[in-house]
Amino acid sequence: MDQEKRGGWVYIMADHYRGSMYVGVTSNLARRIHQHRMGTGSDYCAQHKLHRLVWAERGDRIEDCIAHEKRVKRWHREWKFELIERGNPDWADLFAFLI
Repeated sequence: MDQEKRGGWVYIMADHYRGSMYVGVTSNLARRIHQHRMGTGSDYCAQHKLHRLVWAERGDRIEDCIAHEKRVKRWHREWKFELIERGNPDWADLFAFLI
């Protein structure tokens, strides 16, 4: 099995700067973000109109990504804000960089 199939992504979707957030995990980031934008990715993202990819981190093993997602979900909001703002201080939509 090649590296792409085994790896994954942990990502955060948001509606606006320091607004509602969703932490997720996927093996195919572009496809998953497209699903969120179409309203089929998750009920939470659809209900809260979370269409902006504000942070993503690649991992070599999907199992590690799942564990990391679970950790990040338990973090305080402010910690998530700091994580996002280290690499994306303006909370820009990063989706364009995927396509």
